[in-house]
Amino acid sequence: MSGKTGGGEYRLVVLGRTGVGKSATVVRYLTKRFIYEYDPTLEFTYRHQTSIDDEVVTMEILDTAGQEETIHREGHIRWADGFLLIYSITDRKSFEDIVQIKNYLDEIKKARNVSLVIIGNKNDLDHIREVTVEEGEKCAQDLACAFFESSACSGDENIREAFHELYREVRRRKAIENGKGRRRSSIQQMKQVLNKTFTKINNRQ
Repeated sequence: MSGKTGGGEYRLVVLGRTGVGKSATVVRYLTKRFIYEYDPTLEFTYRHQTSIDDEVVTMEILDTAGQEETIHREGHIRWADGFLLIYSITDRKSFEDIVQIKNYLDEIKKARNVSLVIIGNKNDLDHIREVTVEEGEKCAQDLACAFFESSACSGDENIREAFHELYREVRRRKAIENGKGRRRSSIQQMKQVLNKTFTKINNRQ
């Protein structure tokens, strides 16, 4: 026996400015390969099964199209359990987009906290870097999420770890929400019991 348990299904959306390497990052994670050319107008949803922390997990990963207006498609946001926000360390504007995207996610999801992970891609191009590692870390700290730098081109473990950490964050948040739901249900049941008890007492009087 493998000892692995079912971890359920999770829906993840990859967001970021055109040219930051969203598709390359997703394909690198799924196939461990790098493909140079992508059609920035196309969107793909990948279904992927993997093992994380001894759990068999099925992911649906939506690789959004490159246009900036894509982030305004509310359906994608409402559909997802978690978000991978990608910027390029060689493009400061793509880094500045991250906070704007996070604010939009909060607006649509209307959740106290949105499950997300930030990736600073293209760290193989350190000689033309526009965003420091410290800036990426500070942004993630401000948004209360995990941060990784990686290179979809050269490939490294950080891409894999970023997807897996996003799964862990979604799993933690679902566990918290389920716990709150159970507590609310218990409180409601207790209220019903007390109401019935008081009703019986009143009837006897």
